Amino acid sequence: MESTLTIDNGQALPVTEAGNGTQPVVLVHGWTCNRKHWQPLLDSAPDGTRLIAVDLPGHGDARDVTLPAWTVTAQARALVAALDGIDNPVLVGHSMGGAVVLEAARLKPVKAVVLVDTFVIPYGDLDEDTARQIETPFQEDFASGIANLVANNAGPDLSGQARQSLESDMAAARQEAILPLWSDLLRWSPEAAFSDIQCPIHAINGDLVGDAARARCAPHVTEWLQPGTWHFPQMEQPGIFAHTLAKVLMACG
Repeated sequence: MESTLTIDNGQALPVTEAGNGTQPVVLVHGWTCNRKHWQPLLDSAPDGTRLIAVDLPGHGDARDVTLPAWTVTAQARALVAALDGIDNPVLVGHSMGGAVVLEAARLKPVKAVVLVDTFVIPYGDLDEDTARQIETPFQEDFASGIANLVANNAGPDLSGQARQSLESDMAAARQEAILPLWSDLLRWSPEAAFSDIQCPIHAINGDLVGDAARARCAPHVTEWLQPGTWHFPQMEQPGIFAHTLAKVLMACG
């Protein structure tokens, strides 16, 4: 089911809903991605859930939605505004979406947070030189930067057609919003969120998450591994991902 959720100034974020359960599970995509990238999960919603996949401002069908600043925290505030009236959700965030839902959980009571391969970049451990090295290729040639990102992060289980569609979707993101958001994300640290959040935090990770990120997250996060996947486990092995997410949701009570 297609609908919208309203944020500030009457702007609306498009959403796709699936499932016939009562537990809201909000699906938040990664940087330059969109809600379509959750479609395999939407097609097999775990029992008891109401899945709500949302396009963040500057992304997908919300590419023209404006924010006062293109930052992780501004995205989180927009998400929280959109979820007004949706009580006790589980927030699921892929990649950058994990940073957004961590910040959102500081602003709104939630049942649990589920990170999906969020820390393939070790946020909080990047020095300035490394952050600049990561962001510069996208500033110099955005399309080539996206092509390299997909080539280096989408695993072999992703079909050629799905890979091409993913790259096209990501390259279509609104650059004047996306580039400053990327810059902010690379300098974002999860420590304040880890300190403030009282609900359970889980992570479903593929093979690319490194030791530094695992060490940072270990005191705060229960990790679930999806071996054989790279950075897009929900697209690369959708059946296994849906099964793993169902187990995570069961663990959340």
